[in-house]
Amino acid sequence: MPSIARATAALMLVAALAATGCQPAPAPVVEPTPTEPAQAVEQLVRDLRRNDLVGYARHAVPPALHARLDQAWREGRTRWPLTELPLDDRLPAFVTSLSAPDAEKQLLTVYRRQFSGANAELRSAAATLGLFATQYLRSEGDYSSDERAHYVQLVGAISRWGQRAPLGDLQRARQSIPQLVAAARQTGLAGGPDRFRDLGMEHSLERMGPFFARLKQVLQRYQLDLDADLGTVRAALIEQDGDRARVSLHYTLAGQAITAELAVERIDGHWYLSDALRHAQTEAARPAVAAAVPPG
Repeated sequence: MPSIARATAALMLVAALAATGCQPAPAPVVEPTPTEPAQAVEQLVRDLRRNDLVGYARHAVPPALHARLDQAWREGRTRWPLTELPLDDRLPAFVTSLSAPDAEKQLLTVYRRQFSGANAELRSAAATLGLFATQYLRSEGDYSSDERAHYVQLVGAISRWGQRAPLGDLQRARQSIPQLVAAARQTGLAGGPDRFRDLGMEHSLERMGPFFARLKQVLQRYQLDLDADLGTVRAALIEQDGDRARVSLHYTLAGQAITAELAVERIDGHWYLSDALRHAQTEAARPAVAAAVPPG
C-alpha cells in the first residue's frame, strides 16, 4: 500500500479507536443565554468539552433553522452537524461495519498487516498529508477566508502530532479494538444512513456524544489531549457594529498555539458564528437524492 494511503488509513483507524465504549448521555445543562459575541463562542466550546452534541446543535443555529435541519435530517437530506467532520459521508457505513460479526478479529488482522511497526513510514506520510491538506484548504472547498486561515493552522498542528504519535503501536491497538467494536454495537446506529434518518437528529446526536467522549479519552493514549486543549480556549471581542461583530480565538492544539478571527452575527437577540450559519443553511436547503431508476 502506498505510504500516503497507509497513513490515511492509520489516522482513520486512530479516529476509529477513539470511538470506543459508551457512556450515559450528558444531563442537560441550563446556562444563561450569552449576551455578548465572545460568550456565544465560548458556549459552543463548552458544549464540545462536555460532549454535548445536542446542546451544540441547539446553540449553533437559531430555533427556526434548527427545526429545518431536523426536518432535513428526518428526510435523509443531511446529517448536520456531523457534516462538519471529515469523511462524514462514510460514518454510517463505518459504524455498521464495526458491528459485523468477527469485526474485532478482522480489524486487528488489518492493523497487524498494514500498520503495526510502520512508524517511520507513517510519520513521513503524515507530513505529506498535512502538506496536501494545506494546499487544498488554501484554494479549494467552500470556506471563508477566516476558515481557511484557521483550518490551515489546525492541519499543521495535527500533521505535526501525527509525525510523533505512536500510530504503529500494536499494544494500543490490541487494547482498543475490542472496545471499539463493542461500542459500535451499543450505539444502535448500525444499519447505514437509514438508521440515522429514522432516529432523527437529536436522538442520533445523543448516541454520538459517548463516541465523542471516548474519542478524546483514547486519543490521550496517542498523546493528543483534546479536553485539555479545549480548556485553553479564550475568546475576546475585536469589534462590533450593530448586529455584526468579530471575535478573536486563542488556544493550543497538540502543543501548537492557534490564533483565529471569527465573524459572528446577532439574530433575535442571540449571537451565532456566521460561517456555521452559512454551512447549516446550505445543509437545510439540500435537495433529496433522487432514487435510481432501474433500466427499462
